[in-house]
Formats: sequence, C-alpha cells, structure tokens
Amino acid sequence: MATAEQIKALLKTHAERDEERFYAVALQVAAGAARTGHTKLAGDIKTLVERGRNRAPMGPVGALVPLLKQPKGDLSGVLEVSNPGTGAGEIVLSEEVSGRLKRVILEQRQKDKLEQFGLQPRRKLLFTGSPGTGKTMSAAVLATELKLPLYTILLDGLITRYMGETAAKLRLIFDHIQQTRAVYLFDEFDAIGAQRGATNDVGEIRRVLNSFLLFVEQDRSDSVIVAATNHPELLDRALHRRFDDIIRFDRPDAVRISRLIENRLAAFHLSSLAIDSLARQAEGLSCAEVVLACDDAAKEAVLHHDSNLTNDLLRKAIDDRQSVK
Repeated sequence: MATAEQIKALLKTHAERDEERFYAVALQVAAGAARTGHTKLAGDIKTLVERGRNRAPMGPVGALVPLLKQPKGDLSGVLEVSNPGTGAGEIVLSEEVSGRLKRVILEQRQKDKLEQFGLQPRRKLLFTGSPGTGKTMSAAVLATELKLPLYTILLDGLITRYMGETAAKLRLIFDHIQQTRAVYLFDEFDAIGAQRGATNDVGEIRRVLNSFLLFVEQDRSDSVIVAATNHPELLDRALHRRFDDIIRFDRPDAVRISRLIENRLAAFHLSSLAIDSLARQAEGLSCAEVVLACDDAAKEAVLHHDSNLTNDLLRKAIDDRQSVK
C-alpha cells in the first residue's frame, strides 16, 4: 500500500501540477501494491495512469483522430504514417525547448484566432542537436498534442541514383502535405540539406536541395513541417530563413537526468538510490542513453537481484553507456 511519503508526494505533485511526477509516484504505489499481493489494485492504478498519460489533448469539441492509412503508389516507401501517442509529459526537455514547443502547440490550436488578424502560426520547424536528445520524439509529441498523424519521410526511399527522380518524389510529398494536414518529419535532414558547393557535393542532391528550398517556401498548407538534423553545421545557410523557428536540443544536465531516472524507474523503490549523485555521473550522456542505462539496470535487478534496484547496478549501467560513447 501507499507509504506516508508517497501520499505526501502525490499531494505535492498534484498541487504543483507536475503531471509526469504525479504519474511516476502513482506507479511506485502500484509496484508496492503488487509486491504485497494486491495485484488487482496495482493493475487498476496502472490502467488509470495509462489512461491519464494517453488522454486526448484539449481541442475543438467533436474533433476526431484521423484514420491512419499507409501511403500507396508513388509514395509507398517514401512516407510512413503513425499515430505515436507520445504526450508532452513523457519527454524531459530543457525549459527553453519545452517552452518553444508549447508555443508552437498553442499557436496551432489557436490558428483561427491568429488568422483573423492576418497572422500565421509557426509550422515550419528545424530541430538541431546531437543524437538521442529528443528531436524525433518531440515531433511525435507535436503530432499527439495537435491530434494529427505523424508522417516520416523515409530518405532511403526518397533519394535515388536516377537524375530527376528524387525531386519528382519530393514534389509528391509536398502535394501530400498540401492535401493532408499532419506533422511531417524530415529526419536526418542533412542528407538532402547539405551546403551547395561542398567538396563531396553530388549533382542530384544539389538539385534536390534547390527543389526543397522552392517547395518549402511556396508551401501554404496547414501542415506542420519538421526537419531534424544531428549536423546543423552541414546545412545550407539558405535553409534557415525558410523555417519559422530553429530549436536546438542539448544533452541533459544533472537536473533533467534526475527526472529521467525517476520517471523511467518509477515502478521500483527509489528511496535508497542516490539519484543526484547518479545523475552527476551520467552527465554527458544523451536522454536516450540515460534511458537505456536505466533499462539495463532495471533488467539486471529483475532477472538477477529479486527486483532490488541498487546504486551499484545503476552506476555500472551508466559506466557501460559512458564507455561506448
């Protein structure tokens, strides 16, 4: 059953409107109930937490989640659609990045009000930062919060070795962007957005970049376009002015790492863990690497230590991730 500390934590997080931490403590209560034999109660709590995390965001009354159909024909293998269901509470971002994403969401939700004054919401975004810092997941959050499908542009299917075919496929993608409102993610965007005139420049890619610059500038759709890159230094400077906002994602500091650890390991007893010390040890890792370290320690605890998660297990998991950076 819930301990006195857990009850106080539930009340504190509720009062502070810290939704994700509230759910994390609730899952700790569920785990404690399961260990004492109250499996039905544990299952009920977990179900309620899942419903809360996956609840539909506030939107117009009667708004429907669009049906998902994988593109066919010429767009098959070029566009991949999903409905990610990733809420804002599931990702730990810096205050600056979180605030800028919230601004995009607010402007999109209130786009009709903005348009009354001749204003347009932000919808062409460039995400930059090292791998594992939350760029792709943030695109999924935008789709979830706006109740839109997420289309990922598959660059392997887009880029061909035949002159002119790639630009033609790109035109089809922008036709789809115009016809179907959604969030469109160009991941690893530097593959087509590299600087013109670079020493390893390929003629076809240069033509594709020129086509992209033209299409994105002419686009007047209601869709949200996200380009994500791990190598912003490779991008052509002409791209920057085509985007409404450029958002840089950084590796997490110790405070954010602490939140990541607490959220990821919410099903375990954490009171004996030196989370602040562990977070300092994990500095330099990306968000994805911290999550993987937590998963490694959790699996080791479950399989070999009677579900007893210790500082030593986490320290070793963090060391292992640091060694393969």
